[in-house]
Parts: sequence; structure tokens; C-alpha cells
Amino acid sequence: MSAHQVVLVGAGMGGLSAALRLAHRGLAVTVVEASDAPGGKLFAPRVDGVPIDSGPTVFTMRWVFDQLMAEVGTTLEAELSIAPLAVLARHWWDDGSRLDLHADPAASTEAVAQLAGPAEARRFQAFCERARAVYRTLETPYIRHPSPNAAQLTRDIGLRGLATLTALGPLSGLWRSLGRQFADPRLRQLFARYATYTGSSPWQAPATLMLIAQVEMDGVWSVDGGMHALARCLERLAAARGAVFRYGAACERIELQQGRVAGVRLSSGELLRADSVVFNGDSAALRAGLLGEPLRRAVPRRAPQRSLSALTWALHARPGDCPLDRHNVFFQHADRAPYAGEFSDIFARGRLPAAPTVYVCAQDRGTAGSTATGAAPERLFALVNAPAMGDGDTITPEELDRCETQAFELLHRCGLPLTPQGPAAQRTTPADFHRRFPATGGALYGQASHGWGSAFSRPVASTPVPGLFLAGGSVHPGPGVPMATLSGRFAAEALMASPALTRRWHPVATSGGTSTPSATTANTA
Repeated sequence: MSAHQVVLVGAGMGGLSAALRLAHRGLAVTVVEASDAPGGKLFAPRVDGVPIDSGPTVFTMRWVFDQLMAEVGTTLEAELSIAPLAVLARHWWDDGSRLDLHADPAASTEAVAQLAGPAEARRFQAFCERARAVYRTLETPYIRHPSPNAAQLTRDIGLRGLATLTALGPLSGLWRSLGRQFADPRLRQLFARYATYTGSSPWQAPATLMLIAQVEMDGVWSVDGGMHALARCLERLAAARGAVFRYGAACERIELQQGRVAGVRLSSGELLRADSVVFNGDSAALRAGLLGEPLRRAVPRRAPQRSLSALTWALHARPGDCPLDRHNVFFQHADRAPYAGEFSDIFARGRLPAAPTVYVCAQDRGTAGSTATGAAPERLFALVNAPAMGDGDTITPEELDRCETQAFELLHRCGLPLTPQGPAAQRTTPADFHRRFPATGGALYGQASHGWGSAFSRPVASTPVPGLFLAGGSVHPGPGVPMATLSGRFAAEALMASPALTRRWHPVATSGGTSTPSATTANTA
């Protein structure tokens, strides 16, 4: 009898989460990753000699990580240094107006009143109550459920939950719902932006995505060392429990024997035998047959609409006197450029937006100990939404340069003078993301969350291929660091409960300091 052999393909947050849990449970875990570091979309290239987070930059839903740490016998505070942010995000418009959302709800309400008047502040309070109700309705039966469906969700949320969702008009879309809740177009812009957190258009995304407002109001934290430090933390904990990490080891295909998983073939030709495989790549790669033709059946055959990609810049630059906070969103005023045009350009016309909104993460600001003044170079990350067409030739260099010019002219109008050229700047395009994440076209969120039914159309952890499990932002519960981390939990739980894992339980002490069931099994590869 030998330990159950698990190979995880991809060291993104879903793969790291699954690897840590499975290694803690006593399974033999090997993680193979094509790049030279963990994190997947959490990556931090060195620009002008300093590492700059150039993927997800917002740390929320800390309960996901508290739960993970507790399961393996430690705490988040013992493993990472994190600090809550007083300002959740600073929002700018090129007419000179500005709005901070705060960790303190009363401060946010006062800020809205200052921007748009007391009536709009009351509408904001009502919006927050709705967002809280939606989140509470959906957290357990959807976010925490490993494989939700419409019938189960309807049953679990009950009449009160149905009333909460029906009041939103979820079938009408987020933008239309916000139009009923806010009179000021700037607030509609601001809260419609939450659709982009799932790679979607506010005009096509369901109104339930307003729950992201509650996610942020529950707290946004900074991570000492950047978001990439979170990936390194999970890697370190998994390795301490016996997981083996192999970098520069690209998966060529997943091998089957008599219809079930038998191993992973690396691009070097090496075969890693496996009883189970967790695939932490985009499900589009399976659908395209990149991991082997028989693996196509692991995910639904019909290709969904791709989510947003991005055009990004990592900069080591002086922001001057611009009073940036850590998270900043720069909007075109609706009188200058209708907000709908950004998403029509991307989703309907398949082109870069002519009037983009720009997100800027000022990674040396926002915490109590920050001393950034703008006089010295700071670590900045800027992002513009883009179509996921990085696998074609439709986005020309001229169009990239034109979009860059529009984006940085908006920043200049808002008082942030940045120049995105030279050795202190690195630009990443949808084509670059497509090369890193094959078969995606550069889509960064899996499928777009368009329409109510999209909530149930993502693949789940278990697949029709025996021994194959899925994790990552393209599967349930969806994109984003905490959601991808949750997907790793679902993959680990599905694997542990699978018929292939014939086990004899007995408690053993683990490196996490707790007793947990362990098992042995015959290697069936």
C-alpha cells in the first residue's frame, strides 16, 4: 500500500489551496507549474529593480483564509502580516469630483452626502442594506456550496431569500437595478464597476453582483510583501506538510488509462504517475483539447462568452502631488463619455475602449506606516479593461498605443502625471495574458457572468473523468483570489470523497499540530 498520489497542475491560488489541504491530510502531493513561481495570476514582475504586484491587488473575504489556516492548524496572523485599510477605494472623475468609500460606513455615508447631497446619501444607505441582504442570502447556499444549482438554491434561500432577490429585479441586470437606486450617474458608474470584478459588463451582469459591495464593506486589507506573498505563504505551508513543487514544469497532457486519470505528461516528456489530478488551469484549455482530446468531456462542451481581459502597466514612477490612496479608480465623466461605450466597445465591437476607466493601485500607500509622498518613485499598477482577443490579430500595436494614450490622458486630467514608457514601465496586453493562460484569449476571469443563468454554468470541482478535479477562477465559485482559494477547498473535498480514494482511516499527528484522519490506498495508476 502506498500513499494516494495527487498531481496538481498549476500553482495558482486554487491549486495552492488544494495542495495545502491534501498534503495536510497525508496524501502524496506534487504541484507542477509552468512558470518559475507560485501564484498564477498573482504575479509580481521586477520593474526598475522592484517587484510590483501586477495581478489581483485587493485582499477581501479574509474568512476564507482564516478558515483555511484553521483547517491546517495555524492562523492567518501567525503566517502573514496584514493590515486593514481605512479607505476601501478612492474614486476620481475628470470633472474634479472625488469620493472615498471607507471601512467606517458612517464616513462613507458622509462622503456620499458631500458629493451628491443628503438624498443620495440616504439612497446609498438603502443600497448598502440591499447589498448586505443579498450577500447574506447567497453566501451559504451559493458561495459556500460546492455545486449549486437553481433548484437547490431556491429551496435553500427560502421565501425570504426569494423576496430579497426578486426585489432587485435580478433578471433585469445590474445597471438597470442601480438606475432605480441612485439618481447621481457617478454613483451608478462606481457601483456598476463591481461587474468588472467578475470580468463582466454591468449591462449584462445580474443585479446580484451588488453583493460585492458588501464583500468590500466587510473589510479590505493590505498584505505585507504584496499579494504575491499570500501565494508564497500557501506554498510554504504546503511544502512543510510534504507537498513537492516543481517549477518550469509545463503539463503537456493528462494521461488516462481505461478511462480514468493515470498521470501527467510534462513537456519534457517525463510522466508523473497519479491516482488523482487537480487541474488548476482555465477550463477553456480542457475544452480546446490542449490537455488531450479525451479531456474535452471534463467540462461542458459549449464555449461560454469570454470574460474581460486587460491592458496593464507596472510602473515605478513619481505620482507627484496627486493624493492617491492604495486603491483608486479614475472615471470619465458621463457628459464627456457615456459609460456604456466602454462595454459596448469591448463586448459588442471586440475592440479596446475608446474612453477607458483606469484602475491604479498605489502599492506604497494606504497603510498606517506609509511614508509615500510622490517625491520619490513608487510602485504603481494601472489597468484598463480589454476584450479577450489575445489569440487573434485584431488588436493592433497602433490600437494599443491609442488606448494607452487615452488612459494616461485621463489620469493627467485627474492630476496624476504618469509616463508609461521607458525602463520603469512594463506593459502587458491580452496577447501576453493569452500566452500565459492558453486557450483563453487573455480572459482573466473565465467566463463572463452575463445573465442569471451564468451563476450555474461554471464547471464545478468534480468532473465526468474519474480521478480529475478542477480548481481555479474559471470554475465555481468564480474569479478573484478568495473565490479561487475556495475552489481549491471544493476540489480537495471532492477528491477526498471520491470512490477512487479507498481508505482506511486512522488518526495521525500532522505538522500542523492537530490530529486528522490519514489514509493509505493502493496506487491504481
